[in-house]
Amino acid sequence: MDLLGVLGGRRLLAIVRGRDPEAAMRTAHVLVEEGIDVLEVSLSGADALAVIAGIHAELGSDVVLGAGTVLTAADADDAVAAGASFVVTPALSEGATRAVSRGVPALIGALTPTELWNAAQAGAAAVKVFPASLGGPPYLAALRDPFPTVPLVPVGGVAADQVRAYLDAGSVAVGVGSPLTGDAPHGGDLAALRTRARRFRRELDAG
Repeated sequence: MDLLGVLGGRRLLAIVRGRDPEAAMRTAHVLVEEGIDVLEVSLSGADALAVIAGIHAELGSDVVLGAGTVLTAADADDAVAAGASFVVTPALSEGATRAVSRGVPALIGALTPTELWNAAQAGAAAVKVFPASLGGPPYLAALRDPFPTVPLVPVGGVAADQVRAYLDAGSVAVGVGSPLTGDAPHGGDLAALRTRARRFRRELDAG
């Protein structure tokens, strides 16, 4: 699977992390219905592997499905077995290196220039700049200067009104969790989720 191509085409990775597995499943369905079909289900959520398996079974080819917060080699193996086609990590973890060794695309987390370079050298399909909120779009633009060929995806506190700024600063896509999903993965308001999803889509289409 060409994760970089998918991210460059869709430009938005939605992160689902829920305390309620059934609500997390419903959240995934609503996001896909609203045209947001690249999803990361965080392993730090409740029964995350079951959620991944359920989304994979119910949505199939309608979704590009990944697992997030992949820290260990077992995490990577379990996520792929559940149906994830890519993994996302907060750092250069054993989970990242196991995924790369298996040929599974990995979005590897980094913040500093050294971490970014190490993640790229380790075989990251793209580097997750996390937490992006610490430096915002100007920091991402600064990283682009010495690393113009490394694909960057800011994650962590990316609001709808910052999407264009991040993309204009050179990110290949943005990763968004709670600013998009809100309380929906915990059993909250799905109508409000639809409203936020449409707002993010409008910001993407504005460019």
